[in-house]
Amino acid sequence: MSDSLHELWLRGLAFNPAAPSDILIRLMDRATGETGPLMCEGRDLPDVVIDAALCHPDGVVRRALARNRYVDPARLAPLATDPSGIVRAWLASGPRSWPRWVRPLPDDVLVTLLTAQDGGEDGRLTANEIIGELESSRQIPLSFRHSLADREHPGLRIRATWSWGSLTPAQRAALLDDPDPAVREAARDRSWVLDPERVEAMLPSYGPRDKPFVFGTCALSPALVEQCFADGMVDPLARNRHAPAHAVARLARHPEPGIRALVATRPDLEPDLAAELRKDPDDDVRMCTRLHPFSRTWAEYDMLHRIIGHGPDCTCPITEPAPQPSPDWFAACAASGEPALRRVAASWPGLPAELVAELAQDDDEEVRIRLACHHPLAPPSLLLDVFVTRPAHRPHLLTLPAFPRTGTSHLIDHPDPQLRALAAADPALPDPPLEDPDESVRRAAAANPSLTPQALETLLTDLRTAEGAAANPSLPVPRMHALIDRCLNTVTPPMARR
Repeated sequence: MSDSLHELWLRGLAFNPAAPSDILIRLMDRATGETGPLMCEGRDLPDVVIDAALCHPDGVVRRALARNRYVDPARLAPLATDPSGIVRAWLASGPRSWPRWVRPLPDDVLVTLLTAQDGGEDGRLTANEIIGELESSRQIPLSFRHSLADREHPGLRIRATWSWGSLTPAQRAALLDDPDPAVREAARDRSWVLDPERVEAMLPSYGPRDKPFVFGTCALSPALVEQCFADGMVDPLARNRHAPAHAVARLARHPEPGIRALVATRPDLEPDLAAELRKDPDDDVRMCTRLHPFSRTWAEYDMLHRIIGHGPDCTCPITEPAPQPSPDWFAACAASGEPALRRVAASWPGLPAELVAELAQDDDEEVRIRLACHHPLAPPSLLLDVFVTRPAHRPHLLTLPAFPRTGTSHLIDHPDPQLRALAAADPALPDPPLEDPDESVRRAAAANPSLTPQALETLLTDLRTAEGAAANPSLPVPRMHALIDRCLNTVTPPMARR
């Protein structure tokens, strides 16, 4: 039997949903090659298998587990103090391939990573390099960031000063009067962002890539406002909540309709400017002006502009707004006659079930798409409809617990192989298409649980179907062990991994 066939068996067994824990633990043997790491990263695992991976002597296995997007992040806590800095860094960097939604790490894990004094015993990374991975991973929830100013560890309070503009006045005052001198110094150093004269003095130290941050978030002097217009930095200025009234008035009459649209929903827009923009020649500007009554706070403004203009195939990361508007505001958006507001409501996962049912039938396709991608109560039929009509959302939809795995057999003759593969896995399908010209469809068909163990024996000997057959939950457990025995008796152990 060829080595290629053995590799297919091992990979199929690693992702067999019916494989018991002892099978999965056997697959962590170094003699199985890359099978163990692929499994530890790519599927949910029983507790006993997680425990075995956490203490596995091979760092490659622990690194793979650190990037697992299916295991409860709390179970990965021991990896935050792993002897290997590479393992810690992989935990900090989060799941590979940047899924749209990333589960946050627990607070205790975040504290461990952010306050570590070293980068691990192997000395290949520094603690700051690991923190850099964490900062860009989307695994730090807003609730944790908002709590930094009140944390016991002074290093975390120093980190709170980095978001000075997002702190409450009480938090700023407390940090400026902190008992730790390093925290007080950091607070004084960071408070410049709300002082227009200090902002102007600091600007020359920023490069071109960083200037949009200054123009978009800091309090600006009159000279910097003029520089924004002179340098064409009007987009960040239009979003800047500290922009003075005279600058907002100029932006409301800017020749670019996109800038006028940003201004049209500002909470601080003067009534005379709103009246002027309601008659704007551009459709989008007039639409945004109609939304202005729903933009009474900056949280509401930010939420609107997370959605407006993104289109039905938007695959932006799904993150929580900071801060979040009230549930009543989202409910009012759901009842609005404006499709843009209903799209906003459909993007909030806390929307009540009765409103979810209404939006699932909405006339606006983008409302339905956003509901399918964002809300845990979106009906399975809607998830399937979006999967069929909008290929851009398929990778995300397949990760959702409510996505239907049955009732798809009507797609078996569809010209799109992704849809045929979905149908080929449906247990209700009477005759899985094992001869389909597409590899993914054949694999799904071979993994269909409606197949008998006897049928699987033939499929296990065919390179085109062996992996799917090994992943089939109908495969008897003794046969799983026998397949591993054959592989381990013939596979040469790989070279030691670094």
